[in-house]
Amino acid sequence: MGNELWQESATSLAKKIRDGETTSREVVEAHLARIEVVNGELNAVVEVRPDEVRREADRADAKLKAGAPLGALHGVPFSVKVNIDVATYTTNEGTVALKDLMATTDSPSVERMRGAGGVMLARTNMPDLGLRINTESSLYGSTHNPWRRGYTVGGSSGGEACAIASGMSPIGLGNDIGGSLRNPAYACGISSIKPSRGRVAQINDSALIEMPLSSQLMLVQGVLARHVGDVRTGLEVVMGADPRDPLTLWAPLRGPAAPRKVALVPTPAGGTTDPQVAEGVRVAGRALEAAGYEVDEIEPPMLVESYLSWAELIWSSLKVDEDLLLSVIGDGGKKFLELTDIGFPPATAESLQRMHQARFTIARAWRKFMDVYPLVVGPTWTQPPFAHGFDIESKDSAMKVVELFRFVMPANLLGLPAACVPTGVANGFATGAQIIGDLFREDLCLDAAEAVEASVGVMTPIDPRP
Repeated sequence: MGNELWQESATSLAKKIRDGETTSREVVEAHLARIEVVNGELNAVVEVRPDEVRREADRADAKLKAGAPLGALHGVPFSVKVNIDVATYTTNEGTVALKDLMATTDSPSVERMRGAGGVMLARTNMPDLGLRINTESSLYGSTHNPWRRGYTVGGSSGGEACAIASGMSPIGLGNDIGGSLRNPAYACGISSIKPSRGRVAQINDSALIEMPLSSQLMLVQGVLARHVGDVRTGLEVVMGADPRDPLTLWAPLRGPAAPRKVALVPTPAGGTTDPQVAEGVRVAGRALEAAGYEVDEIEPPMLVESYLSWAELIWSSLKVDEDLLLSVIGDGGKKFLELTDIGFPPATAESLQRMHQARFTIARAWRKFMDVYPLVVGPTWTQPPFAHGFDIESKDSAMKVVELFRFVMPANLLGLPAACVPTGVANGFATGAQIIGDLFREDLCLDAAEAVEASVGVMTPIDPRP
């Protein structure tokens, strides 16, 4: 493939542009050409406006020539999931029903990426309303895994991860309420960060529903990229308080020194784990030991309780807006919700009180545990990626999918940061590890992820494989 611009990291591209080795226009042209070559096989990018992208790149180059101050990602293209507001684009969330829902403003994360000099390149696919773990959209169709056609890229930021893994974009924006930044990073073999709740502002002025309770507590915006260093840079760009999101705050990314102790969880409670997936986690453990961390195979407390509390919190919010959701979501999404509804009764004042007491109890147990083990390293998924349609094939298959992403749930329930990093290849797909940290300790997660990356290497971009 040669050393082409679409293969470079985001931070490398920013340096090359600053140093005059290339231009934003040349970088953009390289990525537009890559989209033209591979997107037909993958269906990750669902909207790109080449002329607008070129004009934005030309403005970045003119700013550089004028000697103006430059941001960390000056001239670098970035991609954005279709449930994040980008002015003059639709925020359709992958659904036919919302195909004309036009955004008039940028969301805070898009605004900050542009403020750092980034060039908005393309929009990427997702499942309807983000309510499947498989990127099959009623509006755009299915996104294929670059490692094996016909298999899932995860969800719900699946188009984003696939575009990055295949070289169509160097860095992008997604979000996560149940692993949606981590599921696709694992499935596609790239890196990501799910920040602590409150670290990154999130609001869509186009939203039809004011932020539901589950989203207030568990939803976050984050960054995906091939290199952990790019994820860190992207987080530094988008983080911080914004008056549009009253739950955000300013907090330094680098915290005080912490014990270099890791709780390794290759086979988390609550279901089965593929042996090669577990081995991928142990690869991370060995890399961290070699980097000077003390690694113990020990499980955090109340894991199964955390899964159930996450599910109850999600379903209590979904039930409130059920009529509107069902009027918007496509047939595949409806079927997944039907098959995975385990019958939580409608929320009452008493049940909500009990649910949040349980959540507090779990959080207290985890904070005590993380005072000893500041990092918890385990799988993102406990099984390899599945074939398209498996998640809605039957009640049994749908619940197997819920089981395989169970270990992402505690970080959402408790608002904790979690980084993803690849650890190798098995079963024909990338393997990886999820690194969960204590509140607002994204720095520790990313430090550990970089140690794993230094040992294992960066596995993408790749050409689509049959």
